[in-house]
Amino acid sequence: MLTDISTEMVSGLLPVFLIAGLGASASLVGLIEGLAGATTMVVKVFSGSLSDYLGRRKPLVLGGYLMSALAKPLLAMAPGIGSIAAARIMDRMGKGVRDAPRDALIADITHGSVRGAAFGLRQALDTVGAFVGPLLAMGLMLLWANDYRAVFWAAAIPSTLAALLMYLGVHEPHHPKAATAGNPLTRSNLAQLDAAYWWLVAVGATFTLARFSEAFLVLRAQQDGLPLAWTPLVLIAMNLVYAALAYPFGKLSDQANPKHLLGAGLLALIGADVLLARGGIGIWGGIALWGLHMAMTQGLLSAMVAGAAPAHLRGTAYGLFNLVSGLALLAASTLAGLLWDVWGAPATFTAGALIGTLALLLLWFKPAFATRAH
Repeated sequence: MLTDISTEMVSGLLPVFLIAGLGASASLVGLIEGLAGATTMVVKVFSGSLSDYLGRRKPLVLGGYLMSALAKPLLAMAPGIGSIAAARIMDRMGKGVRDAPRDALIADITHGSVRGAAFGLRQALDTVGAFVGPLLAMGLMLLWANDYRAVFWAAAIPSTLAALLMYLGVHEPHHPKAATAGNPLTRSNLAQLDAAYWWLVAVGATFTLARFSEAFLVLRAQQDGLPLAWTPLVLIAMNLVYAALAYPFGKLSDQANPKHLLGAGLLALIGADVLLARGGIGIWGGIALWGLHMAMTQGLLSAMVAGAAPAHLRGTAYGLFNLVSGLALLAASTLAGLLWDVWGAPATFTAGALIGTLALLLLWFKPAFATRAH
């Protein structure tokens, strides 16, 4: 939560600072963000595998949080576009370093009977940061007369607290010697990720193809008449639903059939797409359903990955799952933009509903997912 507050304080201001404050072009901003996102996706695979190889998660998780904490003062002091780009990529590299080992660590320290609740709680707190960060940034910009660099300095405070909390408050359990030594990315080790895991990766990727960037929710509401100044309400409303329901649904997933709950989440996504395609007052219902489907599925998918992978390959399993899902999200957002430009907003959300239906069919024809309690 603390790190997400810090990151979102920066993310909402940095593009405007680059263009209005430093004269960067929109294409250059896009290049910087693209490089940052690609760095995150690639690093996740190797950091997860490295945590399996070392048999330790906490040093990598802590290192990732420290990288993101250090990036905020570097942004505040950066003299030009090049150094800002380097700091931004460093921040996203920190996310890539920590994410897969962090999820594996959560799985390591929670029993399978409460794992859904654990991941639901993580998603809920992360989402709190997603709307507290922008609100805090807006307030500080008003208080400090649009002093971007002062806000970047302030953003270093919660991220530093997160690193301290990780160092002092999280104790990693003892890991016995891994069942398979050596590089986790070898063919023989990857063969231990069985058909249930790879089917989950395929379902997750198809699911993500139906769930493109939330930026299109903002664009849809603005196109339908929402004043520009009020557009942040779209993501605030979506994230409020997400944050409020992620933990209850995570806890429910520990008792319910995960396949059924994931299917219900897909139905919520399809419903959101239908309402957003139609427009009008139903857009806000679509936004609420979007947050509902996120609450029902995101923590659940993380728990399902833990259940489908051997304990000594969890870092690798999360890294690969996140890589494939990240590539699917990039493809989905690109496709959504093309459809929007050529046929308009209804085509984008109609395509999302159709792909969501495909994901539902893939899920339906899988009888069950294997789970590991420990």
